[in-house]
Amino acid sequence: MSKNYDVVVIGGGPGGYVAAIRASQLGLKTAIVERENLGGICLNWGCIPTKALLKASELYASIEKAAEFGIKTNGATVDVKKLIERSRDVAGGLSQGVEFLMKKNNVDVFMGQASFAGPKALAVQLNEGGEESLLFKNAIVATGARPREIKGVLETNGENVWHYRHAMTPEKLPKSLLVIGSGAIGMEFASFYNTLGTQVQVVEAQENILPVEDKEVSKLAEKMFKKKGVEISTSAKVLSLKPNKKDVEVELEVKGKTQKQKYEKVLLAIGVQGNIEGLGLEGLGLRHEHGLIEVDEFYQTSVDGIYAIGDIIGRQQLAHVASHEGVICAEHIAGQKPHAMNYENIPGCTYCTPQVGSVGLTEQTANDRGLNVKVGRFNYSANGKALAAGEGEGFVKTIFDQETGELLGAHIIGADATEMITTFVLGKSMECTEEDITHACLPHPTLSEMIAEATLDSDGRALNA
Repeated sequence: MSKNYDVVVIGGGPGGYVAAIRASQLGLKTAIVERENLGGICLNWGCIPTKALLKASELYASIEKAAEFGIKTNGATVDVKKLIERSRDVAGGLSQGVEFLMKKNNVDVFMGQASFAGPKALAVQLNEGGEESLLFKNAIVATGARPREIKGVLETNGENVWHYRHAMTPEKLPKSLLVIGSGAIGMEFASFYNTLGTQVQVVEAQENILPVEDKEVSKLAEKMFKKKGVEISTSAKVLSLKPNKKDVEVELEVKGKTQKQKYEKVLLAIGVQGNIEGLGLEGLGLRHEHGLIEVDEFYQTSVDGIYAIGDIIGRQQLAHVASHEGVICAEHIAGQKPHAMNYENIPGCTYCTPQVGSVGLTEQTANDRGLNVKVGRFNYSANGKALAAGEGEGFVKTIFDQETGELLGAHIIGADATEMITTFVLGKSMECTEEDITHACLPHPTLSEMIAEATLDSDGRALNA
């Protein structure tokens, strides 16, 4: 027999499970369908386990430089198996936590593959066998995305041409690794493997690594990575990959010159593509293009009662964005009046060493819009807490409107940047001005003092620089 729901969510990632919780909180009878693991890619194969790996590499680096702090050690060795086990244990525990949240919030869970059997019906092929028929008033598609490949040119094989899942579970550390793509995923794995002793090269088609970031941030990040021994080639493209038994032959074109080289492993980090296959969207007449579903500001698709959130709609493909979209979508379905998402207030974070955190406009984007801005900067090298911690490289950069004082953007590169950016995110969401920040008394000694100093510098009145 069919089961009836007010809301059925397809996909149990950070967008889907949060949407399901919020819908249930609002009194809607809710179910969620997940084909693999509750928590989705972020929790199981992305955000969380990669941070466990990066923490391990950071700890290794700290031990290696302990002598600078007057601490003698006998050096450090890496147990790759144990390192990976811990990463997987962290992910596994959190996935079980999501399962508990579903029970706590009275969300029915169906583990299997869902497809639309009509505009108000889903057929679910259960992983354990059999089929369930779910009827719904509203459905939310939150099926996420997978690593992008280019057929015949850039394709993974799981052996020596990897995507991020393979890079998270190596049997041993490779001697050499080529990372294709320098976004957050590429640079985080470049950081991890380089720190643990792999010879890493990064190639990027655009003129700067971390191309969505402010150019000053990208340039300093490149300098700091090169200082650690990472080879970086920008304005480059991959002409061919030829996997062999023990290595991969790669032909590159770097600034117009062709070069050939062999690497033990190659990591493709060239973005993601939406998971729309097998959903039965064609039979609904639902509008989608290039693997992405078209939605309005409250995530309604072209078919009444069917919504979509997260990576599958191709806006900012980040876990925290998907979760926030899920809340807005559920509240809209429940008849509330949520504010639409302001995508210029979304933080971007890269957890490599150095860390990068940003929100709002880059200086270039502000100038391209014809805005009259004032820019402030403050270096980590002038901050007491940073120097005490041995983290003297990096800066905080602020961008304010010259006339109104509105915070337009903020960019941080250096230790704990991904934590510090939160202050600017809150400020930008609350439409704060430079005056609001300078009137706040921030604690000393902290890295966060640089938030105020960079703001003061935009008026030429920094106190400690």
